[in-house]
Amino acid sequence: MSVDVDGIRVGPGIDPDSADDLLRVAELVRSVPDYPQPGVLFRDITPVLADGGAFATVTTELAAHAGEAEIVIGVEARGFLLGAAVALVAGVGTVPVRKAGKLPAVAASRTYELEYGTATLQLPAGVVEPGARVYVVDDVLATGGTAAASCALLADAGAEIVGFGTLMELTALNGRSKLGDLRVDALLSA
Repeated sequence: MSVDVDGIRVGPGIDPDSADDLLRVAELVRSVPDYPQPGVLFRDITPVLADGGAFATVTTELAAHAGEAEIVIGVEARGFLLGAAVALVAGVGTVPVRKAGKLPAVAASRTYELEYGTATLQLPAGVVEPGARVYVVDDVLATGGTAAASCALLADAGAEIVGFGTLMELTALNGRSKLGDLRVDALLSA
């Protein structure tokens, strides 16, 4: 779709019938220059979450992509908000992937590289069984490090990942490439 709002357009592969609703969602994304550091254009989705209609659009669209997933995985931290809502609409449970030190019982951990250092993600114990079909949800797909680490963590636990859903993909950062052949459902792209 060629129509865009502040450099944000409807993502590839999105049903044309949903395009108008998603363009309204795009209008709510706040662009914050020079945050968290000079030269970065931060895409703030908080206004989308605060708008009931927009939040419902995002939730419904991502739930439609969850397919046969048995669990929706929400990635720390805004992914928790989206993941829980998507799971509710899809009629399945939700599980968070957390930063290290936030869980009382840990099934698996995965450390990965950031631009300046490392981070560790953890999966709670006893909630994702080997063979479980999971759909991973996060707010933004940027460089792909967190998304790839989350998916690797779930694969280590024996889960079958059916796809990765995101509200927005920052295409210039090429994060999709870190997810290999995994299906990526990006509602918006910038």
